[in-house]
Amino acid sequence: MMIWVIFIAFMLLGWLINSQLKSKFEKYSKIPTANGLTGREVVEKMLRDNGISGVKIGSVQGRLTDHYNPKDRTINLSQEVYNGNSIAAAAVAAHECGHAVQHAKAYSMLQMRSALVPVVSFASHWVQWILLAEILLVNTFPQLLLAGIILFATTTLFSFITLPVEIDASHRALSWLRTSGITTSQTHGYAQNALKWAAYTYVIAALSSLATLLYYILIYMGRRN
Repeated sequence: MMIWVIFIAFMLLGWLINSQLKSKFEKYSKIPTANGLTGREVVEKMLRDNGISGVKIGSVQGRLTDHYNPKDRTINLSQEVYNGNSIAAAAVAAHECGHAVQHAKAYSMLQMRSALVPVVSFASHWVQWILLAEILLVNTFPQLLLAGIILFATTTLFSFITLPVEIDASHRALSWLRTSGITTSQTHGYAQNALKWAAYTYVIAALSSLATLLYYILIYMGRRN
């Protein structure tokens, strides 16, 4: 019963944080940057200031779908960020560029996360089928649950490695936004607040994954006893 209470609590927290993130982004999207640079121009300037070349900047569909792909060194910005000249757009663009800076400087946690991507992709694809098979064949192949736990543990590990990567990218972004004059003493707090709420989504995802992993471990230990 307690496990289900925890799951429901995480679901509610996740919903509340996502609602707050969208609300903050909406609010700060109405506040222009001091120099009027668009998200794309913010990325271009941040890359130049860090002496980084060879990174492509593209636009993708959706809202808050911005991401950096270390495999092909592309910064992909949602259209609202790509063309926007608001504090929200600048904060998100600088954050994604922060990942490109991490990549260029061989930031260890990003390297570790990138190395785990193939393993996590495999685990994410198969873990649900293995756990489903375990339910159907519980008396025939009880070891399937252990295999599922091991696979799910890799996705949980990935979630926790993602936390310092995202936090560090935000720190790099905020430091650069201040020194480059993109934000002012009046608007820097807005950028900081927007990225803080974005970081909370990763925290909740990691804790939720850990709670689910512990749930499966408890089931496995209970069966052994």
